[in-house]
Amino acid sequence: METYEKIVKRILEIPKFTSKNTLDHTREFLGRLGNPQDRFQVIHVAGSNGKGSVCAYIDSVLRAAGKRTGLFTSPHLVHLEERFVLEGKSCSQQEFVWAVNEVQQIVEAMLQDGLPHPTFFEYIFAVGMVIFSHKRVEYVVLETGLGGRLDATNIVEHPILTVITSISLEHTEILGNTIAEIAAEKAGILKRGVPVVYDASQPEAEKVIVQRAEEWNCLHYPVRPEKIKILLNTGKKIDFSYDSGYDVTEVSIPFGAPYQAQNAAIALQALECLRKTELILQNAVRQGMARVIWKGRMQEVQPGVYVDGAHNLSGIERFLEAVKQITKESAVLLFSMVKEKDYIHVAKQLILEGNWDEIVVTVVPGSRGVCCETLTEIFQKFAGSGEQGIRVIGIQDIREAYIYALSCKKPKQKLFCAGSLYLIGELEQITGGMQND
Repeated sequence: METYEKIVKRILEIPKFTSKNTLDHTREFLGRLGNPQDRFQVIHVAGSNGKGSVCAYIDSVLRAAGKRTGLFTSPHLVHLEERFVLEGKSCSQQEFVWAVNEVQQIVEAMLQDGLPHPTFFEYIFAVGMVIFSHKRVEYVVLETGLGGRLDATNIVEHPILTVITSISLEHTEILGNTIAEIAAEKAGILKRGVPVVYDASQPEAEKVIVQRAEEWNCLHYPVRPEKIKILLNTGKKIDFSYDSGYDVTEVSIPFGAPYQAQNAAIALQALECLRKTELILQNAVRQGMARVIWKGRMQEVQPGVYVDGAHNLSGIERFLEAVKQITKESAVLLFSMVKEKDYIHVAKQLILEGNWDEIVVTVVPGSRGVCCETLTEIFQKFAGSGEQGIRVIGIQDIREAYIYALSCKKPKQKLFCAGSLYLIGELEQITGGMQND
């Protein structure tokens, strides 16, 4: 039997020798495993931003209501097992190794039959479904990978609810060049007769989602920003009310970023739909919302140091809003991004709308990270020749960059780290682990 370390290395190398497969391939793959994805109730979640947070809220409330849950999200910050959460905790290495061995036997049989090797995400999805099935969970909160319509998770035929979070321009080379085109890909997770809850802040996206919902006879529940009222924001927690049209619910969430109120409201609307058929008391809703843990989303990892996985233009807009909520003073920024994101426009936005004393640029490990020199030059270009008082420095090594950024932070000043969840994962290892307050 392979060791844990060898298994992880082998799985992470999958992208080097395989390419995108069809959903029929995924169905064949999971079918040979006995279709584990059909053995529990699934809440299927897609979107450009916030889908991981929405999944975490829903999972936390279901657990508070006494349900046995599995939570499937991506990417992981440090360990692959973070993608498979059982009862609020990552699965153990032993559970992970057992499931991988089950999956690998099927992969080898498929290869012998002349079928393509599963993609990295297909493989990870299969491992997650095997783990959840083996542990006999009742509910799985399932986050899509890329898109929705052609995503491996879309072989789930009978979810009890679908959810679509905010839509923004992302992965345009794959998903489309307009909000409407990308929304159509995300709305591909809708299933006939299954209710859908969606973020209604983008009219172009809403039009596509509603049209799809009506075609498939899906009850559809919009979540509009004007229905959300923030009652208190301490910078570490938010109290807000949400008017679902049937009831006004007041809850607290342990985050200070304003965008989390929108994410939490989407989860509240989803839970309102679930409460019609599942036993979820209002007290469980409040407890689950207040206790949710979701690392790397405007999280204070030590006094005055915040990390946020904002990774596209829309996410950076929300990040900047949160920064302004947390501090009125100038701050220090540590930044890195992957190549497939629109890092040029993100850099411009951060310079024009941020209030930075210093910007430290670094690079995430692996081939996906934008090289430090390129990113530094772009930031320096938008920062100008110093007339705005913003110094930009590039430091290749993340640990050195973090230590330097900390040294730049004046007493009572804030340090914000953003641009990629891969950066946040590296910082978790550097800081020795991050916990919610």
